[in-house]
Amino acid sequence: MQRVKVGMIGLAVVVLLIGLASAIIGSATRERPGLGTATSQAMASNATMANQTAATEPLAELGVAPMAGNGSAIGH
Repeated sequence: MQRVKVGMIGLAVVVLLIGLASAIIGSATRERPGLGTATSQAMASNATMANQTAATEPLAELGVAPMAGNGSAIGH
């Protein structure tokens, strides 16, 4: 009977530790309310700029440039 009691207490402690760790990790990964809107606006602004660049220069976005017949890059 003593072994069963110790085993159940040990199991309860492990479950409580897992729950505590989950709560700490969950609160650490959650966004802060004050910074969330500024971060969202900055990300939207960056996405808009990236879309404009992609529409005008798709090769520049990929980091490549067309090559001329003599082996040099055009525009350099």
